[in-house]
Amino acid sequence: MAKTKRPDGKADNGKYFRDLSANFRAMEGAGNERKFTISFSSELPYDRWYGTEILSHADGAVDLTRLQEIGVVLFNHDRDEVMGKITRAWIENARGCAEIEFDTDDDAEKIYQKVESGTLKGVSVGYVVNCWEEVSAGAKSSDGRFDGPCSIATSWMPYEVSIVSVPADPDVGVGRDFDAQNPEKSADAESVPLMLCERIAEFNKNFL
Repeated sequence: MAKTKRPDGKADNGKYFRDLSANFRAMEGAGNERKFTISFSSELPYDRWYGTEILSHADGAVDLTRLQEIGVVLFNHDRDEVMGKITRAWIENARGCAEIEFDTDDDAEKIYQKVESGTLKGVSVGYVVNCWEEVSAGAKSSDGRFDGPCSIATSWMPYEVSIVSVPADPDVGVGRDFDAQNPEKSADAESVPLMLCERIAEFNKNFL
């Protein structure tokens, strides 16, 4: 995949995380005992150190191919902690939604029970951005839905969904591998393949 430019003008070959304080909705019916529906993304604006970021959920903006074909559910974004699979993913009411199913091994069972009991409530999505639209202060986005200044991810791909034990602060993005307050002192994304940024968004429990 060709590199795109981040809103700060540097090459964007990083991956990002966004968190939701989610409502796991258990599915009903025989054979669905370990299945839940969740929302993993929205269009809520988020302030990163380079400006306000918005993930567009307009038609064609979200590439769900990876989630549909090989999507997995991780624990705290650990690739060695696979808790289950994504059986279906779709966009509804400007939100990314998914149907997930927990595995039956001991590790997955532990997390499943904590989700079932309501102890674990956080969901985070890992994604890459292929194309940005920059909207200046006082201007509107090309589709007229967002006011500037902001950076809109108009083409992006979620690549995994995680159950998270400690979601990011609800008001402040937490950056890993860089200093969010002093980005110029941080490692450049060219040399740090994963730029991990977390957020939590208010979640509408009645999204379905």
